Amino acid sequence: MPARILFVCMGNICRSPTAEAVFRSLALRSWPDLAVESDSAGTHGYHVGRPPDERAQRVARAHGIDMSAQRARALRAEDFDRFDRILVMDLKNQKAALALAPPRQRHRVGLLLDYAPQLALREVPDPYYGELADFEHVFDLSEQAARGLLQSLASGR
Repeated sequence: MPARILFVCMGNICRSPTAEAVFRSLALRSWPDLAVESDSAGTHGYHVGRPPDERAQRVARAHGIDMSAQRARALRAEDFDRFDRILVMDLKNQKAALALAPPRQRHRVGLLLDYAPQLALREVPDPYYGELADFEHVFDLSEQAARGLLQSLASGR
């Protein structure tokens, strides 16, 4: 049975689709025998049906990752039954996810950067109003956390 991971941010067009794309790419390249499934969602439905922000796509393409087929969607209550881990980008979205989670499934919600304890950050900053460099920073943080997450899954933690 594959480990099912859901990445969550506010609008599902910048951080969470980047984290999902990085995770998928890294899993295929470095952990090809690890059974994983992933998706991403937003705590707010502002951009439902839209592709990731063009700046996020540009940064991903520069790293050899195509995320153009991804589409934004809203976090749903059934996601808490479907996914083993629901990894949010920041404390505000963690609070929103926990408010939607059934009490028995709240333990599945955590911060993405918990898988990158070497970083001084706990939250992935929202690059939406920033520059391309901010999107590159989100990519780098996502990559470090994805490595930690995949190592955790591979070791059964």
